[in-house]
Amino acid sequence: MSENLDKSHINEAGKSKSNESEKSLGGAVECSDEALQKKIKSDASNPQRVQRPHSSPSRFVTVEELLETAKGVTNMALAHEIAVNRDFQIKPVELPEGSLEKKVKEIVHKAFWDCLSCQLSEDPPTYDHAIKLVGEIKETLLSFLLPGHTRLRNQITEVLDLDLIKQEAENGALDISQLAEFIIGMMGTLCAPVRDEEVEKLKDIKEIVPLFRAIFSVLDLMKVDMANFAITSIRPHLMQQSVEYERKKFQELLEKQPNSLDFVTQWLEEASDELMAQKYKHALPAGGGAAGSGDAPMLSPVAVQNYAYLKLLKWDHLNRPFPETVLMDHPRFQELQLQLEQLTILGAVLLVTFNMAAPGISSQANSAEKLKMIVKILLTDMHLPSFHLEDALTTIGEKVCLEVSSCLSLCGPSPFSTEKETALKGQILAVASPDDPIRRIMESRILTFLETYLASGHQKPLPSVPGGLGPVQKELEEIAVKFIRLVNYNKMVFCPYYDVILSKILHRS
Repeated sequence: MSENLDKSHINEAGKSKSNESEKSLGGAVECSDEALQKKIKSDASNPQRVQRPHSSPSRFVTVEELLETAKGVTNMALAHEIAVNRDFQIKPVELPEGSLEKKVKEIVHKAFWDCLSCQLSEDPPTYDHAIKLVGEIKETLLSFLLPGHTRLRNQITEVLDLDLIKQEAENGALDISQLAEFIIGMMGTLCAPVRDEEVEKLKDIKEIVPLFRAIFSVLDLMKVDMANFAITSIRPHLMQQSVEYERKKFQELLEKQPNSLDFVTQWLEEASDELMAQKYKHALPAGGGAAGSGDAPMLSPVAVQNYAYLKLLKWDHLNRPFPETVLMDHPRFQELQLQLEQLTILGAVLLVTFNMAAPGISSQANSAEKLKMIVKILLTDMHLPSFHLEDALTTIGEKVCLEVSSCLSLCGPSPFSTEKETALKGQILAVASPDDPIRRIMESRILTFLETYLASGHQKPLPSVPGGLGPVQKELEEIAVKFIRLVNYNKMVFCPYYDVILSKILHRS
């Protein structure tokens, strides 16, 4: 089955001294909404989308409906990202250098802090702006607390009592430095360990205005830390809810855009046709005559889905639109495809090397691992536009031959002859061609491994690695785990839609 496939078109912010309320999480998540919205708009403007077949009648939609749909897709994408990406983290928003937004922000902030500096320089000082800032700091510190943190809540409320602070300011008895000292101490209690050094540096700032600016800067980072810790804490619960949530949001999108499953249908139809052709070929009698009517191959929906997902690892991303249900994971499937291509080259090079160098090399763990690292390093930039595979393989051939010759001379067997060295370099360079037999064998075996693992179910252990893949077993299993996790989650979300489409495809006359 896998051989036919390649012919188709195919912070530790968790250690916190306090947690964050859900409100804080919601506020921080807004930072990533903008990036997700841009990503969705980019997908929508992709020229591939122009090729959409119109199996369902189009209809006019209002601007309000479009905005509502975009918001729903954004929320769905965010929930999906948190559920699928175990390394997902919210990052502070950084405006592009030299952008208009960054310049406006800098001007407004400078005007604000200059105003605060002027007020504090008056005789007597005016504390209107300073008190407002203390109020904002108070609300931020309180937002970091859980309901059970009664003692800390009482301390913050008592010391940062704005009414009392205003009275002290009116009577000339306000000590801003003492308030700042308490704020810094409380920040040190509530921050994640990763921020301890930054909080400690606040104690060295003596001037009030620079100190307040630095306090707000660190508080912004603490908000992100707390939000990421909250995400880590709710991920198990979110995983249970995200399947139904994504399905609901996709259904809402489908109701507004009825042909949002056109590419999915094409994808599954193509997988079914190719799988049926393959099974029919295997079902033919040895003499090549037509099989009897009772021997007609039958396809299961699960088999078609598995084959369809394997096709995504050989997808022509430049010329073919991606199926709608897996669109949010498009970058992930692209990355997996690139990793598998690189792994195929690596495996092919190692296979021809070990075959040519005899068991003397492959049986020595240190030498075999060193050879693998040499090849991996030289293939690191394989998918950059400036990378030339033939040049890289030429260099790899030189390095590998030197290493093999050195190893064999130390091991005692006969030295690596000039003829063998020339032949090995030629076989390594031949791997550059997609039609190279060794490369095709490695690719077929890798896809067979993924196919077997996918069919076995995600709760079972990894299947045995096919022959020749032993040297890259670790890398292959890492890719397999990511691929299976992605496929199984997608199946859970969209299985009702796949079942309906496949029931029509598999029962058509």
